[in-house]
Amino acid sequence: MDVEDISIADLWDRVTGTQPDPPWWLVAFVGLVALAAVLHGPTWRVARNTVTIAHEGGHALIALVTGRKLDGIKLHSDTSGVTVSRGKPHGPGMIFTALAGYVTPPLLGLFFALLLAGGRITLMLWFSLALLGAMLIMIRNAYGVLSVVATGAIIFGVSWLGSAEVQAGFAYLAAWFLLLAATRPVIELQRMRSRHMAPSSDADQLAHLTGVPGLAWVSLFGATALLALLAGGALLVPDVGLPDLSSLPGY
Repeated sequence: MDVEDISIADLWDRVTGTQPDPPWWLVAFVGLVALAAVLHGPTWRVARNTVTIAHEGGHALIALVTGRKLDGIKLHSDTSGVTVSRGKPHGPGMIFTALAGYVTPPLLGLFFALLLAGGRITLMLWFSLALLGAMLIMIRNAYGVLSVVATGAIIFGVSWLGSAEVQAGFAYLAAWFLLLAATRPVIELQRMRSRHMAPSSDADQLAHLTGVPGLAWVSLFGATALLALLAGGALLVPDVGLPDLSSLPGY
């Protein structure tokens, strides 16, 4: 279909409509690819940028929801990031803002799994584009702009030009990756804390704000990631089904 021939109604139907489930082997294959990306060090160092975008986006969203003033977001080439907001240095708004970072990637992965389980593959891709577009407005450094624009360009290219199977494979890959990747930053966080290399981590900020030990917050981050993986994985794993044996001799 030519771009000129697509009306707003056509575009809306395309985005919100349902798509057929991909073949089970494709879901399994992209799941293994996502797991390899998490476990393979060099690949992880690149792919982790996606987790950082979700992490900082979570901080930013909750800061706005709780009434804080968002000054901006910076993403760095070492896959770290920082979100700066203004408001009370204590209280529920600050607590929820600090809490949001590590729990956003797994919860976003779970939300994507829910959409995919309902056949909303295109909606999931375009929802991702909307989130990236909103985040881009608040990016305050060149590398951050490059990361968000590049990620958005890949998603747009797949959603607009890719075949139904390519779109499904990419969407399931993204959901699997967020679910599988969410635990590794938590492990890395605790490793750095144990070496006294992260005195201003989200967990330590929460400990300062609430009086609850930082290790308890790390445990909460990890539990959220694991529960989201279990729930999201159950939604994503295809139901292959058992073969029908009734037609075989003796049945």
